[in-house]
Amino acid sequence: MLVLTRKPGEQIMIGDGIVITVLEGRGDGVRIGIEAPRGVPIQRREVIEAIAAANLAAAEAAADAGTSTEDALRGLMPPAAARPSD
Repeated sequence: MLVLTRKPGEQIMIGDGIVITVLEGRGDGVRIGIEAPRGVPIQRREVIEAIAAANLAAAEAAADAGTSTEDALRGLMPPAAARPSD
């Protein structure tokens, strides 16, 4: 891990396309601005962890209910006799 000390207005460059600018210090936090190419996803770590935890909980709930994704999709399809033939 690289640890840097920066003052408001100073920047850090990552590669050729990502610039991090220190905007201001606020008590025990720091405001930063991030410039990156449109295709580079930028998310807060706690958001990614919350989404992963929610996905895991949903998968466990489905497993506890005994319904697999395949079974759930089958329930959405009409019976074979009611399907139009090709």
